[in-house]
Amino acid sequence: MLLGGGLFVFVLVAWFVHSFERVERRVDLPPIGEAAWNPLYVLKQSLRADGIAAESRPRFNLPVGALGRRDTLVLMDDPRYIDADRADALLGWVERGGHLVVRTPPGEQFSDHERLPLLDALGLEAMERGDCEKFQVAGEDEHVEFCGARRFVFDQVEPELSWGNLRDGYVYARLGYGQGHVDVLADVDFLGNGTAASGTLPARNGLRDVPHRVLARQILAPNYGHGTVHLIYAVQMPSLWRTVIERGWPVWVPLLLALLAWLWLRAQRFGPLLPVPASARRSLLEHVRASGEHLFRYGKGPLLYAAARQAFLIRLRRRDPVAAALTGEAQAAALAERFGLPASRLLRALQVPSARERRDFADRISLLMHMRNRL
Repeated sequence: MLLGGGLFVFVLVAWFVHSFERVERRVDLPPIGEAAWNPLYVLKQSLRADGIAAESRPRFNLPVGALGRRDTLVLMDDPRYIDADRADALLGWVERGGHLVVRTPPGEQFSDHERLPLLDALGLEAMERGDCEKFQVAGEDEHVEFCGARRFVFDQVEPELSWGNLRDGYVYARLGYGQGHVDVLADVDFLGNGTAASGTLPARNGLRDVPHRVLARQILAPNYGHGTVHLIYAVQMPSLWRTVIERGWPVWVPLLLALLAWLWLRAQRFGPLLPVPASARRSLLEHVRASGEHLFRYGKGPLLYAAARQAFLIRLRRRDPVAAALTGEAQAAALAERFGLPASRLLRALQVPSARERRDFADRISLLMHMRNRL
């Protein structure tokens, strides 16, 4: 058995070694830290590696006066957020030697009636979104750029460099403004970090592609190597709920299962339908009546009569002492004159009934209570 088991293991190991081989595979991990939210992080690090001072910010909250004479400002955000005063300040800085890189409004939600102070001051007018433009770099495969980007046209402006035509619109233009330059692009996604393909979204390689690096170098050429490059990007962070759902499931799924199990343990178990329990009766009259019926049923009627007669006589002594002092027929006659009732009936009501007189029992007590209430 030992020999057979060893032979089986040897054959299994030999088959595995013969059928499989060890290979290496490269897996792109998701970005972490600043690279996860700064789409211009790779550009900033590349500029710093080339000896260029570069700073990045999520919003253009830097005073225009703080920009240097040979600095470069790259605005990746929507130019609609720049008002007229800010636009005038930026163009004044460009006129002193600065270099401004700006894009046309992104997305589909754009109306021709919307004002773009910065582009209006440059004599440019935004158009509809257009097709791709070919961009060929020597030694590289065929490449297209600015697909679906919003183009623009000139209005009495002569650019130093331009890319496009009057019929379809332009995707790039370099305008001389005083001692500086303004570069206007239909899109600036080629300056980004790039993203891998996910689901139905295509890959956006950003500065990973050689044509993008060549284009980025040409865009930053006017003040390259002079001053600081300021990179302004829009914060592109997912919502908190999306992050919790996509990345926090190892925590919230067990907690949800534990909550459901606790609710199942604490849930009320429903059995067969039961009749509605009788509500508690708190009426004093009902208790007195029930107590009297109980005593009468068990032969204690004389006790009830004695209590009723005693209550009548006590009140009679307080209200009519003369009649209370009489006895027998004299008392019955006095009460008959007072209440207007037959004397014979009153005489019988004042006598203790026997056990056989069950029919007259209720009548005597009723008459005694009636006279007591009238006193």
